[in-house]
Formats: sequence, structure tokens, C-alpha cells
Amino acid sequence: SEQSTGSDSEVLTERTSCSFDTHTDLGPGAAGPVPAAMSSMEEIQVELQCADLWKRFHDIGTEMIITKAGRRMFPAMRVKITGLDPHQQYYIAMDIVPVDNKRYRYVYHSSKWMVAGNADSPVPPRVYIHPDSLASGDTWMRQVVSFDKLKLTNNELDDQGHIILHSMHKYQPRVHVIRKDFSSDLSPTKPVPVGDGVKTFNFPETVFTTVTAYQNQQVRGCP
Repeated sequence: SEQSTGSDSEVLTERTSCSFDTHTDLGPGAAGPVPAAMSSMEEIQVELQCADLWKRFHDIGTEMIITKAGRRMFPAMRVKITGLDPHQQYYIAMDIVPVDNKRYRYVYHSSKWMVAGNADSPVPPRVYIHPDSLASGDTWMRQVVSFDKLKLTNNELDDQGHIILHSMHKYQPRVHVIRKDFSSDLSPTKPVPVGDGVKTFNFPETVFTTVTAYQNQQVRGCP
């Protein structure tokens, strides 16, 4: 059975060396050479930071705690972006979408997640717009872009801007690079706009199952 817990993620955070300040300066040229005339979204690449840590969790089944008040993700999503036009302005945003239309339960005697039925009704869409937005491509490429202030909640009436998710469902975080001229429909309460000025990235190792307390004891002890 699930119960709310307030300390597990903080303990894990203290035990991992994988941490970056949101404004970490990677220094001149850290993002690699960028052609002066670059404007194509096709050149943009996003690299997941702390990928080894994410993979360790993924191998045993990542669980992400959500609470009514809102809970920060652990591991947190942190990425490095390359290939931006250094003179163009961009928003960086993140949303979290269902992996499937199923609800899950953890079976202790077999230490596995099993399908328990159909997913609950969809929750209101939420998008976390990185607080450094709007910024130039040059600015974004000089830092590790961290979403460590993003919080997850199971409160469907949340008015704090947290990402609303159902417990015991599987989700995939997505990172979006949005050019300024494509941002007219960008809103924390609307789906991410689509088009040539938007490029979306996701990483299979960041899929997680939402819980209000860790179910798999291996997750509690990792890393």
C-alpha cells in the first residue's frame, strides 16, 4: 500500500554526486563550434546529463514520488543543448506525457510492476517553461539546463503551476526547444505548440512510474 513520504528523495539527493547549478557556465566554445548562419532546427541536439544515474534507476524500474503539495523529481532532468543559432531567441520547456493508457500496481512477491487496468481520466495539460526563458541560443549553450525546480503533484486542482500526474501510471518527460517566433501558443496550461520552430526530445531511460511512496526496495537504496 502507498503512503506519503517526505525524506526519501532528499536522502538520495545527498548521496549522488551528479548535480549542476542551473546557471553553470560551460565556458567559451563548450557547446562546440556553431556556424554563424545557422538557423535550422535540424541542427539542434539535446544531451541528457547524469545519463548513467538515470540508467541505473531505469534498469530496476524508476519510481517518481508525487505529492499533493508537489515534489521535485529525483533524478532531476538536466540537459546540455547544442546546435542553436547563437543569435536567435528560444524558450526551453518540459512536459510529461503518459507512456500508455494503463494503470499499474507493484507485485511484491515477484518484484514487478503489472498492469492493473485502464488509465484514469486525462489530467489538465501542464508545461514547465524554464525560468531562464526567453534567452539567446548562445546563452542556452553555455549552461547546463536544469529542471530541478519542477515539481510533480497528484492534486488536479493545483494552482501552483506544478505538473499534474496520476499515481501508479507510467510517464515520459519531454524537453522542447521553441524558437521565439513559434511561441505565441506557448502556455503553462496548454499543450506544447507544434511546427517547424519547435523541436522535441525524449530519452527512453527517463521513463518512470508515479508513486506516493517507493514500492521497490531497490529504488529506495539506489544509487
